[in-house]
Amino acid sequence: MNMITVKDGTQIYFKDWGTGQPLFFHHGWPLSADDWDTQMMFFLERGYRVIAHDRRGHGRSTQTVTGNEMDTYAADVAELVAKLDLKEAIHIGHSTGGGEVARYVARYGKGRVAKAVLISSVPPIMVKSEKNPGGTPVEVFDKIREGTANHRAQFYEDITLPFYGYNRPGAVISQGVRDNWWRQGMMGGIKAQYDCIKAFSETDFTEDLKKIEIPTLVMHGEDDQIVPFSDSGPLSAKLLKHGTLKAYPGFPHGMPTTHAEQINADLLEFIKS
Repeated sequence: MNMITVKDGTQIYFKDWGTGQPLFFHHGWPLSADDWDTQMMFFLERGYRVIAHDRRGHGRSTQTVTGNEMDTYAADVAELVAKLDLKEAIHIGHSTGGGEVARYVARYGKGRVAKAVLISSVPPIMVKSEKNPGGTPVEVFDKIREGTANHRAQFYEDITLPFYGYNRPGAVISQGVRDNWWRQGMMGGIKAQYDCIKAFSETDFTEDLKKIEIPTLVMHGEDDQIVPFSDSGPLSAKLLKHGTLKAYPGFPHGMPTTHAEQINADLLEFIKS
């Protein structure tokens, strides 16, 4: 397996296929690089170099007890990017991965990153507060913590329904998609995934977004039940110097899977522009 050992001894698994301009994919919680299979195949066939990693504590990477927060996630990416010597890369993040992209690009991306994409992503900040009155109450994240810590296997089955919009009237449910989400989630370490809930819900990416100077596409489904549209996509696009918002009426949080054909086409258009 392709592995890099970062400075604290954690091993980070990654895939690196093809040649051409590099596209670096950052997965959501609590998944792995495998969540990008459809996108990686699509862009590999079109002459791009496609890279995706398992965030520390997730997938095939070390099941870490420490470093399960955004600063370390971004630093891990920076080490991997340096090892692979990626230049003119486009970084694409889904959900928690979008937060990772924002922090990485803001802190380490200068001279290496050409464009960025935030899909169904957690920035600017998810949790409700006086500064973010439209956010999600912390009690919602406490329930996610409780489910993860105490009955992870069943909780990870249940969360796939709102994740993919499969709880909506008339939804065509793919059991394979649900099983694949569960498989990826259960591969990772429970402690790291538990800690990551705080990282994706409470990290404030406002200053990161303000620092990003490259063209950035913000893609968000208007029926996202995990990262609500009104408190994420439009706000991120406004904070970015060169941000473009593309909204998708009726699309769920997991739209790169449920609507891969549309998402891939729009990604390709942005990458080529």
